[in-house]
Amino acid sequence: MNPLITASELMDEMAGDRPPLLLDVRWQLGGPPGQPEYEAGHLPGAVYVDLDSDLAGPAGPAGRHPLPELSVFAAAMRRAGVGRDRRVVVYDGGQGWAAARAWWLLRWTGHPSVRVLDGGLSAWKAREGALTTDVPAVAEGDFAPEPGAVPVLEADGAAALARRGVLLDARAGERYRGEVEPIDPVGGHIPGAVSAPTAGNVADDGLFLPPERLAERFAGLGVTEATEVGVYCGSGVSAAHQVLALASVGVPAALYVGSWSEWSASGDRPVATGPQPG
Repeated sequence: MNPLITASELMDEMAGDRPPLLLDVRWQLGGPPGQPEYEAGHLPGAVYVDLDSDLAGPAGPAGRHPLPELSVFAAAMRRAGVGRDRRVVVYDGGQGWAAARAWWLLRWTGHPSVRVLDGGLSAWKAREGALTTDVPAVAEGDFAPEPGAVPVLEADGAAALARRGVLLDARAGERYRGEVEPIDPVGGHIPGAVSAPTAGNVADDGLFLPPERLAERFAGLGVTEATEVGVYCGSGVSAAHQVLALASVGVPAALYVGSWSEWSASGDRPVATGPQPG
């Protein structure tokens, strides 16, 4: 199944007999919170999900956005109406990072049918899609998470994968090179990792590049059908967008959830700087 759905395709599905459940996951690094934006206007029937409280655990040694407690995530998804037998579409304001994080968590916990709205709310508006301020009353879902459906990396596993496969660093190039580090205590990258900024997955309109162009991009980074691939970023959010882009061209990839915020926090892990993997 294609993990992406276009605004036009979503409009058609919403008009059908069994519309998908919509999750609004608007979020920005450093704020402001997404719920006020949701309350000001969202896709009809959409339920708001908070990334910081529902899709991540408390910040700490495991990173700024570690995996949430399974019971917390399960309760949040059931409150939102998620069930195993109902298709889910997630969207955000257009950047795609938060929606990809929700997509990845639902896939990791075994949901069989979840997709991301390509281009998010911006693409929906561009197609003159309807918005509403009505907050839907949804029946509680029956989703029972079964983690492990897709691969996840810890710090040691990420380091090992960088040696035997391709570990992609989804942050901006200047953070990878160690020229600036606005958030974490140390600049640079995991030795052996390849710079692959998430911004390179999308066109100027915020939509994902066509599959053939994405495939060319990843091939240029050393990714082939036989390559073992992992991805990290600052805290496991934009990296989920990279995993989503890879999935859209049929390449499975493991997510290092702790990412650079975990790697750099310990103070005793090796750090490479400059434009080369190291």
